[in-house]
Amino acid sequence: MVSGMAELLRLLLSVAEKAANVARVCRQEEALFELLVQEKTGVDKNKKFVQDFKTLADVLIQEMIRHDVCAQFPELTGFIQGEESNKFENGLGESVTVTVCAQEEDTTALLAKVLDGDQHAASLLTTVIHQDLQIRDETAESLQLSISPADVGIWIDPIDGTSQYIEGKEEEEPDEGFCQSGLPCALVLIGVYLRSTGQPVMGVINQPFNHKDSTGEGPLCPQTKDHLSVLLSSSERPAVRDALASVSSGSLMYASGAGYKILCVVQGLVDVYVLSEASTFKWDSCAPHALLRALGGGVSDLSECLRAHLDGNQGHAAELTYHQPHTESQGVDRWANRGGIIAYLDSSVIHKVVAALAGKI
Repeated sequence: MVSGMAELLRLLLSVAEKAANVARVCRQEEALFELLVQEKTGVDKNKKFVQDFKTLADVLIQEMIRHDVCAQFPELTGFIQGEESNKFENGLGESVTVTVCAQEEDTTALLAKVLDGDQHAASLLTTVIHQDLQIRDETAESLQLSISPADVGIWIDPIDGTSQYIEGKEEEEPDEGFCQSGLPCALVLIGVYLRSTGQPVMGVINQPFNHKDSTGEGPLCPQTKDHLSVLLSSSERPAVRDALASVSSGSLMYASGAGYKILCVVQGLVDVYVLSEASTFKWDSCAPHALLRALGGGVSDLSECLRAHLDGNQGHAAELTYHQPHTESQGVDRWANRGGIIAYLDSSVIHKVVAALAGKI
């Protein structure tokens, strides 16, 4: 008999692929794609970017996942959170709350209103949203956990790396499996955490625009070497770059998308991803964090690690949790990873990175 968590994982694999289909459909027609983009404002705006976009694809994916999961697991109602508001303003200035309806024709009618009466585009999207897609995975179906779906909550990032999704180049070629930018950096992230502790327990990452690996080669990172391969955001502070140059032999790497950068650690393409700013959020890190934990790694709070190092407590991992907001903050800042992050596969990496940064940032 398939366990409840195995059923949930199977469902999340299916809805993640449906989400990828929505993302792909929204890029196929240029006129439709131009219509879908809106700029975020106010407390929902990520301060890191001059322009931070919300797309209808984001909202549709988030609400589709919420609808499909709650239909099969009603005990998760109220415990599925995402990056996006589901309120969308169409070209006529009308505010529409985007939901996925029980009947296809009702979803089409709602989307047509968002899309300024474009019935063809609305029907196209509705077909993808309501498809009965069943992803089967023997390993997932044999999953046995001592927890149940009633014990967990879910974080959704419908399209992590939205700017790459909007502006990304499909012809962007990976460098031995690693992409600095472009559509491969745009991911669908679904993370599952324990409501009681906030510990990430399950993650699904879908890469809608993945390049096929024609070489069949494994991870880029050798298992034993003197220097670390360090991945950073291109906007990282000069002080951080300078401090980490010593542990990376001066060879720092850069890529777009927080989820993609942590995925590079999961895949063994780099040793560590370091971010000193509070510009990632629980929906960015929950899914890949769960995968790293399964592999013996993790995602830690950089500031907490630095504080522990200065206090002489070098074994303090300061793993991120996902169940409690910063109640004194507003909007997306309530769920920010405020201390920055270190994503790693090998826990010894934390000591090397923190030792290099201590007293310098």
